[in-house]
Amino acid sequence: MKLKITTVGNSAGVILPRDLLARLRLKKGDELHAVETPDGIKLTAYDPELARQMEVAEQVMREDRQVLHKLAQ
Repeated sequence: MKLKITTVGNSAGVILPRDLLARLRLKKGDELHAVETPDGIKLTAYDPELARQMEVAEQVMREDRQVLHKLAQ
């Protein structure tokens, strides 16, 4: 699906078509979670619990980088 970036006040935004909002079960005012993947950016409905888990995982990866590298070998 091709989307266009548009001006929203002093910022930029993307308008999501109604059918996409319905498939994502989103409505005006809901929040999205953006995750960078090898294939691009994945947008999902914002889940506070998932966001908390991702923050913890990122912290572990930063703090224990050497241990994770050895485990991967």
